[in-house]
Amino acid sequence: MIELKERKDIAYHRGTSRDTYREFDLYFQSSSTLPLIIFVHGGAWRSEDKLDHSALARSLVSVTGLPVIVPNYRLSAQNNDIHHPIHAQDILECLLFVSSVPHDLPQVFDPSRIYLIGHSCGAHMLASILLDSSSISPALTPPPVILNAIRGVVFSEGIYDIDRLLVDFPGYRSWFIAAAFGDRPSYAAFNTAQLPLRSSGSTTQWLIIHSKGDTLVNLPQSEAMLAHLKSLYGDQLVEGNIELIEEHDAILSTRNYLRIVSDFINAGREK
Repeated sequence: MIELKERKDIAYHRGTSRDTYREFDLYFQSSSTLPLIIFVHGGAWRSEDKLDHSALARSLVSVTGLPVIVPNYRLSAQNNDIHHPIHAQDILECLLFVSSVPHDLPQVFDPSRIYLIGHSCGAHMLASILLDSSSISPALTPPPVILNAIRGVVFSEGIYDIDRLLVDFPGYRSWFIAAAFGDRPSYAAFNTAQLPLRSSGSTTQWLIIHSKGDTLVNLPQSEAMLAHLKSLYGDQLVEGNIELIEEHDAILSTRNYLRIVSDFINAGREK
């Protein structure tokens, strides 16, 4: 059995002092130039930590054989100044750091072959980077080297259209939306299910997962994003999956979730 190795609290932001919100953990089995998986956690832009997903990361390494990175990012609160797009800027900074392959990191992945997984608000952050949000969030514009490295994207239980979400869950405005985006009459500008393509990354494969048992984020969110991505990329590059039945966060610890994700990644590696 191949030993699982871990490197914790790797800083991707080069500040003057340590920032635990801008660090990531790396899980891997051996030194090799394998594709890399990066998992961006949810938590309504206000909670969760990379350590909350250590079990998932270990499972992903086990079922795919690929190295996995789980980053932290700065979180919103009612009394701080962390608002969109800061969370996504942190994730983009992490991607830029990883793509440079610094010498103090183990040489265990190929930065030109990356698979991204975004859960809940993590899907919104990644969509804001991968699709063209430059009209509202120019700081989220990635260089072509990043877009061309993304081989596949998995979104699960994603938030994409905030106005639509608030129609069904009006209490979310005071719970986390206002803290993350400001208290606005409309959040249409941040609807990632209407963003156009960027100039690069047009061959990326996409998988949209949504559980029928999710009571926190409803299916219309994923249906809207799935339809939008198919309008941009076509049916060949975009697929949806609604076979899971567990709750919003519970899906991440199920064998079926791991199977769906690993099958998607393995199919992409064979192309």
